[in-house]
Amino acid sequence: MYKKTIHDFITFLKDCPTAFHTVKRISEILEEQGYKRLWESSRWEVQPEGKYYIIRNDSSLIAFHTGPVPGRWNFQIAASHSDSPTFKIKECPELEVRGKYIQLNTEGYGGMLCSTWFDRPLSVAGRLIVKEGEHFVSRIVKVDRDLLLIPSVAIHMNRNANEGFAYNKQIDLLPLFGGQTAEKGAFLKQIAEAAGVAAEEIRGSDLYLYSRQEPALWGAEEEFISAQRLDDLQCVYGTLQGFLQGRPNDSVHVFACFDSEEVGSRTRQGADSAFLSDILRRFHGCLGGTQESFFQALSESFLVSADNAHAVHPNHPEKSDPKNCVYMNEGIVIKSHAGQKYISDGVSIALFSELCKKAGAPVQFFANRSDMAGGSTLGNLAISKIPLYGVDIGLPQLAMHSVCETAGVKDTDDLIRVMKAFYSSRFRETKGKIALC
Repeated sequence: MYKKTIHDFITFLKDCPTAFHTVKRISEILEEQGYKRLWESSRWEVQPEGKYYIIRNDSSLIAFHTGPVPGRWNFQIAASHSDSPTFKIKECPELEVRGKYIQLNTEGYGGMLCSTWFDRPLSVAGRLIVKEGEHFVSRIVKVDRDLLLIPSVAIHMNRNANEGFAYNKQIDLLPLFGGQTAEKGAFLKQIAEAAGVAAEEIRGSDLYLYSRQEPALWGAEEEFISAQRLDDLQCVYGTLQGFLQGRPNDSVHVFACFDSEEVGSRTRQGADSAFLSDILRRFHGCLGGTQESFFQALSESFLVSADNAHAVHPNHPEKSDPKNCVYMNEGIVIKSHAGQKYISDGVSIALFSELCKKAGAPVQFFANRSDMAGGSTLGNLAISKIPLYGVDIGLPQLAMHSVCETAGVKDTDDLIRVMKAFYSSRFRETKGKIALC
């Protein structure tokens, strides 16, 4: 089963070079499954057993599947993120070098491993804002050919290159776009052509670099997958499939995919905004709920924050905690942190571990070394806006934030199975007694 899953996931990966493409592809999948788009600017008409989704900024999405009978619903929520570290193209992109080269002016988005971006074919994808009459509309664009490259400095010109080097993003990491024959404004023209619009119609853009390297299965038994954006599209895909396969019950099933996680989530579409809390309140009200019933619903709701985790590195096992460490192809990772960078606690760990056991999926536990600062994710930001029980999970991978990350081929299938079980369960809390049943 996992072999079919990984090939389906590869197709999804190839369709999603940016957060905009990810949300577009998710919306297409939801539409195929009978979900209806709601607009925040319009009046909502929602019904029991309804399927709905909302998009904000073209890059974040929240989907709902309501239970069959109105009543004391709770929310079963899974959240992941659509963005990954890359380079964003600035508004005035073309830089001339001695009249011989044209570079693109970029800046870093998120904390990438800079060295991995050199000497590989790159291209551009993202969103254009186009004026049509009196209106501005979005156009998702992807230049589907090798377009750019960031060349290394030869070892002969930088003899210390293999002894450690501090990369300057304004100097060392600008991509080469063209030679002396390239016309001024050629970049915008090529982007416009790819989007099927006239260059003069473009009024704004959110464009990013992406790697042209195809996802690859490799290893002694093809047990590994390497690709860009495994963090966090592996969790996006797994939670989405579990959401679609879950069995309807007297819960509101919620799937959330947030943008901006790699830059702190503090945008109107990020997990640190009011997006989730506002949508939950509005949706609950449209189903006839009151403020009192909303707070009751929250007390029996559960959030799974899904974002990939660091596998033990074969060359540097000392970088991992001696016991709370994880390996690829060995199951779901439950993450915890004393400083609450992860939201898992004793209650949620017990509940989610039991859920994994029922789903027949192996479980691993992750914590950072006590003398190393780890990363953070979206779970603690989301529950700071709306109080929920919750757990932070992920799938193990190597080379996180590289332009070519590596994960296990079996783990995506385990995540789908667990999330299907999660969306077929209901969280209950009654006077201190808690269960996922």
